[in-house]
Amino acid sequence: MFYLMQRLIYILIYPFLWLVSILPLPVLYWKSNVLYFFVYYIFGYRKKVVLGNLHLVFPEKTDKEIKTIAKKFYQHLCDIIFETIKSLSISGEELNHRFQYKNLDYLEQLHAQGKSVLLMCGHYASWEWSGMLSQLTPFKAFAVYKKIDNPYFDDLVKKIRGRFGGTIVRNTQITKVLYRNFKEGLQSITLILSDQTPKLGKFKERQLFMGIDVPVFTGAEELAKLLDFSTVYFKVEKVKRGHYRVSFIPMAENPKTIEDFGITRMFLTEIEKQIHEAPQYYLWSHKRWKHRL
Repeated sequence: MFYLMQRLIYILIYPFLWLVSILPLPVLYWKSNVLYFFVYYIFGYRKKVVLGNLHLVFPEKTDKEIKTIAKKFYQHLCDIIFETIKSLSISGEELNHRFQYKNLDYLEQLHAQGKSVLLMCGHYASWEWSGMLSQLTPFKAFAVYKKIDNPYFDDLVKKIRGRFGGTIVRNTQITKVLYRNFKEGLQSITLILSDQTPKLGKFKERQLFMGIDVPVFTGAEELAKLLDFSTVYFKVEKVKRGHYRVSFIPMAENPKTIEDFGITRMFLTEIEKQIHEAPQYYLWSHKRWKHRL
């Protein structure tokens, strides 16, 4: 009965999502403006969390400044919701126009050296439109995701993110998949969201993130050292509404030579720079600092 309900929910919602996805992006951004009004002013979705996080990491800012950042964040969040829905039907041509990569030659250099790559990404700007990368590099492309409880929407997420050739792998299976590729000599490039909040009792390191002592996710670093994969920061910048620019920032080409948790520190430093430059594009609705000291 439970699975029947899950399927029914999917059957009812999917056609609506598809119809929304085929609308032009300017129309979707108008809808995003409407959604922002309801999310921020009417429902106040996670407003306490957002404002609490902003006050925590920016104690020097005034209430007015914090409120301004929060409003811009909610506007961006609503845009991301509709951009994710648009991913159902967006063409490769439009995606290349809106999500542009700068220094792909660096990845080609790593490939020529026989390296595989772990792209460490944060919940910043956008990551949902990164699927075209699989067609722009000589690597076999993978992306890590966390399973969704509804199996029908879980399949949908994998289908959307893998539309342009990438392979979507659950976080609990990625080590096995990449280890097998490593043994077979297959060079891969893997995108991992690396600013997750580890569960209490299941983390190995605490570090300062935005000046706050918190448990940090070290899985990407451990995987890189295990398989000797080069680590690269996947830097996404929002150029303007509906347009993003990606740069590949070198971190550790030979991770085994880096001290323990040094790569994690490099990653946190990079994402902190972006947050300070344009804080409105970070995912402030996430309880990232809930286990702080």
